[in-house]
Amino acid sequence: MKEIIYTEKAPKPIGPYSQAVKVGDILYVSGQLPVDQKTNEIVGKTIEEQTTKVLENIKSILETAGYTLEDVTMSFVYLKDLKDFQKFNEVYSRYFTQKQPARVTVEVSRLPRDALIEIAVIAQKG
Repeated sequence: MKEIIYTEKAPKPIGPYSQAVKVGDILYVSGQLPVDQKTNEIVGKTIEEQTTKVLENIKSILETAGYTLEDVTMSFVYLKDLKDFQKFNEVYSRYFTQKQPARVTVEVSRLPRDALIEIAVIAQKG
């Protein structure tokens, strides 16, 4: 049975999807943009600022569902420009310090709201 996860500590979905869905002990977190949950606006102009906001949004969703970043088993990273990869990686590595998840990172031509980054994750307890 699936459980819909929602928190006011992360941006409201901008379409017909949930922030996260829990099935058994697996949590699927939808792609998160660098959106402030209070203003509903993109925050940050640099990849470092936007990556930080995205990961904070993901962290809030995980915590609401009873998970932590250490429970993340897979992440999907979409960058507007792969030239930002090193700067992105520096921020990302501060959040995933041990038990790093598997990851896919790709460059895309455009992201919603012209963000520089979007990240989705899968987490599992146990």
